[in-house]
Amino acid sequence: MTEGMLDKSVISVIRIAELKGEKIMQLQHVSGRNAGHIILYALSTCPWCKKTKKLLADLGVDYYYVDVDLLDENEREEVVETIKQWNPARSYPTLVINSKIPIVGFKENEIRKAVQT
Repeated sequence: MTEGMLDKSVISVIRIAELKGEKIMQLQHVSGRNAGHIILYALSTCPWCKKTKKLLADLGVDYYYVDVDLLDENEREEVVETIKQWNPARSYPTLVINSKIPIVGFKENEIRKAVQT
C-alpha cells in the first residue's frame, strides 16, 4: 500500500504507531475502479455500515475500510481520534474521500455523487 492510496490522517496514525513500535492498524482493501482515495470507518455490527460497504461494492469502486470495533484498544483510540477530525460525533459509518470530503451516515445519493467519474 502506498501513501498515495491512503487518507493523510490514516498515514499520521500509521507513522505514530511505527515510531512507537506498535502494531500498525490493518486496513481492509476492496478492489475496484479508481474513484479517488476512499476510506470507510465502520463498525462490524452496524447495519448502515454494511449498507455503505455494499453500495461501494455495487458501484465497483476501490476503497479501504476498517471495522473500528474489531481493533485492539490502542488502535481503536488512535482511529477514533482520526475520525473526530471528520466527524466530531464519532458516529458510523464515516466515509472520507480524497482526504477532504467526509460523508457521515449512509447517505446513498451523496455517496453516489462523490464517487462518480
